[in-house]
Amino acid sequence: MFELPECVTLTRQMNQVLRGKVVKRGRLGNSPHKFVWYNRKPAEFERLARGKTVGAAMARGRWMFVPLEPGYVLVLGECGGRLLFHERGATRPGRYHLLLDFEDETGLSVATQMWGAMELFEKGRERERKYIKGMRPTPVDREFTFRYFSGLLDELLQGEKRSVKGLLTQEQLIPGLGNSVAQDIMFRAGLHPRRPIADLSPAQRRKLHTAVAKTVRDIITRGGRSDELDLFGMPGRYERIMSSRTAGKPCPECGTRIEKIAYLGGACYFCRKCQQ
Repeated sequence: MFELPECVTLTRQMNQVLRGKVVKRGRLGNSPHKFVWYNRKPAEFERLARGKTVGAAMARGRWMFVPLEPGYVLVLGECGGRLLFHERGATRPGRYHLLLDFEDETGLSVATQMWGAMELFEKGRERERKYIKGMRPTPVDREFTFRYFSGLLDELLQGEKRSVKGLLTQEQLIPGLGNSVAQDIMFRAGLHPRRPIADLSPAQRRKLHTAVAKTVRDIITRGGRSDELDLFGMPGRYERIMSSRTAGKPCPECGTRIEKIAYLGGACYFCRKCQQ
């Protein structure tokens, strides 16, 4: 599943190789998938995409926005799998959920493994889509200050009890994060996944905010996580500290064996000594 760092990486690469290209043909999926969401019928999508020029793509949270000018925005959201650029003459994938062929004979394909949205909106209407409308600041936004972050925690304390993992992975309270990135954030912050946010001291709040921002920046700098592919089919260079690959191995800080538990719908990897 693409998280914020991968979405940023992919849109930056799109701007390097796709911007200014003209769509020759746009096609929706030839591989049925009940958890891929479209808002257009195939013929309508093909008609609307034809002749459009790719504008400057951007990412927010786990959503990517690709202008098809004039007048439209292609939205790719909450998806993972393969989003690949195809050079002129390169073979296109046999199965896909979205395929754009350009007039210079290059292409872009999207094939998701789990779920995702691949939708074409009139420009401006994409902001009204569920999960995009009202999106909170993301860790790469200027608004994601410690003051904002501490206010978010105070707001959440007025409702149901929530753990550190719940804060990082549920309801996109911090847009763009998922279970994968959350593991290293919790390790860097020295917090156990089950630690209640109500118990965090001011210093721990600040350390958690710093860990969120720094971890996301580090992954972006390295072009995404090593278990995800970029636009050119290359894995990212960020090796996760806490993952299935490191479970059972010594903690890099203290040497204690890294443990695995199931919690809040996914696996958690942590050091019992370093994460309180």
